[in-house]
Amino acid sequence: MNNKTSSGNFLEDFRLDQEIRHATPRTVGWGDVALYTALYGSRFPVFSGDSFSRKLGLKRAPVEDLLAFHIVFGKTVPDISLNAVANLGYAECRWMAPVYPGDTLHAVSRVIGIKENSNRKTGVVYVRSQGYKDGDELVLDYVRWVMVKKRNESTPLVAERVPQPASAVRPEQLRVPAGIDFSKYDYEMAGSPHAWEDYAVGEKIDHMDGSTIEEAEHQMATRLYQNTAKVHFDQHRQGQERLGRRLVYGGHVISLVRSLSFNGLGNATFVAAINGGRHINPTVAGDTIYAWSEVTDKAEIPGRKDVGALRIRTLALKNHPADGFPDKNSEGNYPDNAVLSLDYWVLMPRR
Repeated sequence: MNNKTSSGNFLEDFRLDQEIRHATPRTVGWGDVALYTALYGSRFPVFSGDSFSRKLGLKRAPVEDLLAFHIVFGKTVPDISLNAVANLGYAECRWMAPVYPGDTLHAVSRVIGIKENSNRKTGVVYVRSQGYKDGDELVLDYVRWVMVKKRNESTPLVAERVPQPASAVRPEQLRVPAGIDFSKYDYEMAGSPHAWEDYAVGEKIDHMDGSTIEEAEHQMATRLYQNTAKVHFDQHRQGQERLGRRLVYGGHVISLVRSLSFNGLGNATFVAAINGGRHINPTVAGDTIYAWSEVTDKAEIPGRKDVGALRIRTLALKNHPADGFPDKNSEGNYPDNAVLSLDYWVLMPRR
């Protein structure tokens, strides 16, 4: 009898420099935008109102940067991380062009590294994934690495390589959406008076608000992105693992944190790049997420006086408010309730 189902790729199925064209192009609709807002409560005005975005020179409100990221990421899951133990990190992530409702996204990945773990049961796969809209316009480019199970412990890997992604995206590599003019930014309608000049390197911001993850919400979110990773859905199998629970998709936490950051970074209009990210501890339904951020750098955008970039480090915590800015200890270890460390660039209007 022929078996027409797919069990996904295991560690030994990957090959260095392998190119994977991921299936199922996805047209982004207004329903995706509405559901994303319902899930995270994002209030960044450039994504919320056509009139606000048109005043800046865009054709209408684009979809949230992270919604585009999640959809592209979801395309890669059946081929890259269906048998993942955990998604470990991100680097060199750049948004190259806005995505609008009606655009169709697809993704391509290249395997840039493979390394077996010492237990011989798992290993790490490194990929560079790229998202395109409407055929050939690049909208997203990023590196991620994921721990994947082996199918057979005794199967040797053909070759191994551990890449060294850049530690940060350089300011001159950041893309400002074509045609946008931040000199027309309406601070009153945006809900925050603070511009690029108002932030100082070293400044810390407690975003104050918390958001509790509901079981139905994280399941719905992961389905929205067509992310099929088993650890997020199959309670029967996950009940037999260490935590005994389905894991919340790490991107769900990233989007929650981005929405929480509006309180203090309300005019951080676009996420331009992710320099690095680490999921420190797992999250399950019932956890409440808090976050605080630090401004680690400021940069002018070459040739632009209307917009600048802030480099932000955000630490997300579960079940513990961010007041006091809990961080690494003297040994460099994060608190037990830290779930996400994210280093990223945002674009912000200048006066």
